[in-house]
Amino acid sequence: GPQHWWPAQEPFEIIVGAILTQSAAWRNVEKAITNLKAARALSPKRLRCLSLSEVAALIHPCGYYNAKALKLKSLASWLGKYYDDNLNKLFICNTDHLRQQLLSIHGIGQETTDSIILYAAHKPVFVIDAYTRRILKRIGLAPDSNSYIAYQTLFMDNLPTDTELFNEYHALLVCLAKDVCRNRPLCQQCCLNSICRFYEMVE
Repeated sequence: GPQHWWPAQEPFEIIVGAILTQSAAWRNVEKAITNLKAARALSPKRLRCLSLSEVAALIHPCGYYNAKALKLKSLASWLGKYYDDNLNKLFICNTDHLRQQLLSIHGIGQETTDSIILYAAHKPVFVIDAYTRRILKRIGLAPDSNSYIAYQTLFMDNLPTDTELFNEYHALLVCLAKDVCRNRPLCQQCCLNSICRFYEMVE
């Protein structure tokens, strides 16, 4: 059924979550976000007021907290400097320009950028992550190039350009990879085994 991603409503919280979820389980990200809320630190202005060590302590549950604290501080500074902390001013940019802007921030790569664009700005880009790559490789649909853009182009050239579709499609792929198409896959339980090359080889 519908996955209703992202598990937050406020755009800035979604952006923070997209950064904190790098190499982290979502349950630990939720703990970190709860800490930020309790400290009234879930805003660009408040993040700028806190020291790096204070931010790191608040987000400790999600791991790599020193590096992620620096990313959050960089984001907060950037938003204040260029957009007066107004996300509407940022999100009004066209998708390509928005992507370039976000990629210029320290520690924000392609996957995080596209998560922000899709889930916070509600613009149609397809997010590529390790789960998506794993599923496509096993099915036998992986592009010749292993680049992020090659995977993204595969989806965006073959699906209608629709924000809600991209949102739900990505969420379902993540759920499939976590629950069934694991590192040690449960192929017999997979809804895609009838079209999967990996399943054909192991049977």
